[in-house]
Amino acid sequence: MHSFAARVVRWQRRHGRHDLPWQARDPYRVWLSEIMLQQTRVETVIPYFERFLGRFPNPASLARAPVGEVLRLWSGLGYYARARNLHAAARQIMKEHGGRLPERIEALDALPGIGRSTAGAIAALAFGKPAPMLDANARRVLERCFGVRDEKALWRLAEDLVPGRSAAAYTQGLMDLGAMVCTPAGPACAQCPVSGECRAHRKGVIAKTKRRGSALPVRNCTWMVLVHRGRVLLERRPPRGIWGGLWTFPEADSGKVAGDAGRLGCSVAKQTRLAPFEHGFTHLRLCVQPILCQVTDKPSTVGKRGWRWFRLDTAQSAALPAPARKLLETIFIGPRRPAPAGASAGTGATLPDARCSRPSRATAA
Repeated sequence: MHSFAARVVRWQRRHGRHDLPWQARDPYRVWLSEIMLQQTRVETVIPYFERFLGRFPNPASLARAPVGEVLRLWSGLGYYARARNLHAAARQIMKEHGGRLPERIEALDALPGIGRSTAGAIAALAFGKPAPMLDANARRVLERCFGVRDEKALWRLAEDLVPGRSAAAYTQGLMDLGAMVCTPAGPACAQCPVSGECRAHRKGVIAKTKRRGSALPVRNCTWMVLVHRGRVLLERRPPRGIWGGLWTFPEADSGKVAGDAGRLGCSVAKQTRLAPFEHGFTHLRLCVQPILCQVTDKPSTVGKRGWRWFRLDTAQSAALPAPARKLLETIFIGPRRPAPAGASAGTGATLPDARCSRPSRATAA
C-alpha cells in the first residue's frame, strides 16, 4: 500500500495536472471547484469557475448575495441543487465558522452539499490532511487495481492507502490518474504507474463494463413563449425540484394555449408552433413543444410574484436553465429564426403531445 501511494505521488508530480485555476491551496477555491466538478467535466467547469470567482471571491460575498444571483452565474452548468447548497453552505460558514472553511472532516461533512468524499477531497487538497475520498475517478482506479467493489471495503481501502504526508499530491494524483490514464473506456495502461500491481490489468479484464439500465421515462410538455411589446414572460420555478429557483417559460397544462395564456392575463393573437426538442436529465427525458405566442394587450400578470416580463435583449442575463437559454437565443438572438414545425394554430386549437422520436445525448441539468 505504501508503494501504491508513493507511485501515485511521483506520477502526479511529473505527469499530473498542475495548472488548474483552483490549485492554489486556497480552501474557498478548492471547495468551489469540488462542488462544480461533481458530475461535470473539468473543461466545462473552468469558465464557470472563473466567472463565479470573479463575482464571489470569498464566502462572505457569496453569503451576502441573493440566491437568484448565484443561480444566474450557475446558469447552464446544470445540477442546480449544487448552487443552492453552495449558497446555503456559505451562509452557514459565516454564521458558524467566522467566514473560514472548517478544516475538520466532520464540520465539512455537515455543510450543505458536501458529503463524505467531497469533505475528504477538500481536507486533503486545501489543508493537507490525510483524509480518504472516493470520487468517480479514484473509485475506478482502486476497483481495478485492487479488485475491490464492496462499498465498505472500498472506503477501508481508501483510508488505508492515503499517506500521512503528501496527502494533497496523492489525492490529486488519484483524480488525475482516473481522468487521464485509467479512463472508463480505452485506458492507457502502458502509461499507468501502478499497472504492474493492477489486478484487472493482469487478468485482462480492464475493459469497461457497461451497466444496463431501464429506459428513462419521458415527460412531454408545452412551453408558451409569450411575447408582448419586446418582452417575454418567464416564470420562476419553486425552490425545490427540477430547475428549482430558475426562470423558465410557462407551461400549457391543458394543451390549449389560448386558454392557459388567458389565465395568466394574456390575450394571444397568433401562435406559431416551433420545432420540438429534447433535454435529458439523469432520471427522465423531457420533450418540449415550444409555442411562440404574440400577446396583444397588456397582461395583468406584471408584478405578480413568480412572474416577470423580461426585455428580450436582457432576458438571457436571468438565471435560466440551458434549454430555455438556447431557445431564447434561437428565436430572438440567432441569425436565423427556427422554422415552424407546422402551420400557425388558431387561438383555440388543441395541441398534440410533443413526442420525441428517438433519445438524444443531451446532458443532464
